[in-house]
Amino acid sequence: MKIIGIAGGTGSGKSTFTNRLKQEFSNDIAVLYHDNYYKRQDHLPMEERKKTNYDHPSALDTDQLVHDLEQLKKGYPIDSPVYDFSQHNRTNATILITPHPVILVEGILVLSDDRLRNLMDMKIFVEADADERILRRVVRDVKERGRDIEGIVEQYLNSVKPMHYIYVEPTKALADLVINSGMNEVAFQVVKTQIQDWLKK
Repeated sequence: MKIIGIAGGTGSGKSTFTNRLKQEFSNDIAVLYHDNYYKRQDHLPMEERKKTNYDHPSALDTDQLVHDLEQLKKGYPIDSPVYDFSQHNRTNATILITPHPVILVEGILVLSDDRLRNLMDMKIFVEADADERILRRVVRDVKERGRDIEGIVEQYLNSVKPMHYIYVEPTKALADLVINSGMNEVAFQVVKTQIQDWLKK
């Protein structure tokens, strides 16, 4: 089994690149989203959950993600958690992930933890202009997560932007491949060729 980490700032194009690979190798690839591993917040009222700094490593249960990847590498299926962004909390649902030849691990901070990096066979960082990233985030949060503009702007200025420069941006130097768009065709072909080589072996 090979593991590819796909990191980058919010709205950079990580999901686009991940989805393209998933579509190309549908039967051979499974995806784990770091976002689904946000910690449970049952003990907090909704207003307090909204204030959580979701861009800080402490908001994520990375221990569980590492454990799940190790289980998959050993050939065991895992139950990935499911996070509800409209409720700012993990749900009781899970997604069964079975071992596949290639596992994609996607999230803004997947390269910031050395245990995750040590499990990866390829590390990719997707970057984009900060203006493009915030605009994409606004559209996504309004359409997909039921957020209001004021809340999005406040969260971006108070946590997303500063955490990006402290925790996300520095991991670019740890990547094997840095690409400037989820639609970068040359980068896609490079990764596609590498996966094809792995699958042949």
